[in-house]
Amino acid sequence: MATEETDEHKARMKRKQEAYRQRLAKATESKGLLVVYTGAGKGKTTAALGLAFRAMGQGVRVGVIQFVKGAIATGEAALAQLESLPIDLHPMGEGFTWETQDRQRDVEIAEKAWQRAVEMLRDPSYGMVILDELNIVLRYDYLELETVLEELGQRREGLHVVVTGRNAKPALVEMADLATEMTYLKHPFKAGIKPQPGIEY
Repeated sequence: MATEETDEHKARMKRKQEAYRQRLAKATESKGLLVVYTGAGKGKTTAALGLAFRAMGQGVRVGVIQFVKGAIATGEAALAQLESLPIDLHPMGEGFTWETQDRQRDVEIAEKAWQRAVEMLRDPSYGMVILDELNIVLRYDYLELETVLEELGQRREGLHVVVTGRNAKPALVEMADLATEMTYLKHPFKAGIKPQPGIEY
């Protein structure tokens, strides 16, 4: 019986291997990707920063604009300053809109962050640009969606762009090469556990 199970498993894995090799042989295009991480679940920025470390390991310079974060010190910002890593991280927000309670100020801050993002997107020294929480400012119409889509659509060949935040606009998801929705299952905050250093920030 054990031998039959082993032979069956081997045959099944061989079929999977062959199917993968066939798909790989057809995947001949190389390009910069537009990646969108959205959804109510935690892990969007974490996934983006994981890509950043993967890219840096391949010798890619990474630029990060954080559209909402900036009101509190984060671990990623501290690490970027502490280590001589090929990453430029700019927290340019003042917190979520319910913290600022000033729409005009939120718009001005978002526009300033976007201008810095455009500089990075057009700078050939960057191989990856992360636009953290861009979806949030687009959701509240702090930036014009068409302006953002036009810039992303004209990004230079080979540049990877990663966009995070809840409630990604359908047009942005449609434009993306890779889009992942983080699904909420559980969160410690709902159980009365306050945000933890190294996990939440």
